[in-house]
Amino acid sequence: MKPTILALDLEGTLISNAISQIPRPGLYQFLEHIQAQFDQLMMYTTVPEERFRSIATLLVREGSAPSWFAGLHYICWSGKTKDLLLASPRLGEALLLDDHKPYVHPGQEHLWVPIPLFGSPYPPSDDGLNIALRRLLVRIGGADCNQQTAPRSGEL
Repeated sequence: MKPTILALDLEGTLISNAISQIPRPGLYQFLEHIQAQFDQLMMYTTVPEERFRSIATLLVREGSAPSWFAGLHYICWSGKTKDLLLASPRLGEALLLDDHKPYVHPGQEHLWVPIPLFGSPYPPSDDGLNIALRRLLVRIGGADCNQQTAPRSGEL
């Protein structure tokens, strides 16, 4: 089954954290690229929904994220891991993009797409979203690694 849903982590993946809210370099372009590759994007974060909406609205207002980002479906959850059955009742239909392996639900490791942590000192040269995009395209069969479909370093 080709995954059609991408569940996105927020802190350490798309932004620094919910306090400093520094957007990861290339965030806007990354979101545009993945929106074109998946039928649905969802937010799967430990950040409470109201706080996520506030952060997302700020990112949109600052031009760091597309306008649709603030309206993403938010997965309400509790517990220690991110069970992708909350994103879709069909296991395999959703992938999880996250920087923190302990959040991967047992038995769903094959659906996890790891991304390097966006951590202090938050370098402007961070290439994590570009790495994640290439990994995602390989996972969904959206690009041959040898083709120029995925942006190269510095293009995001």
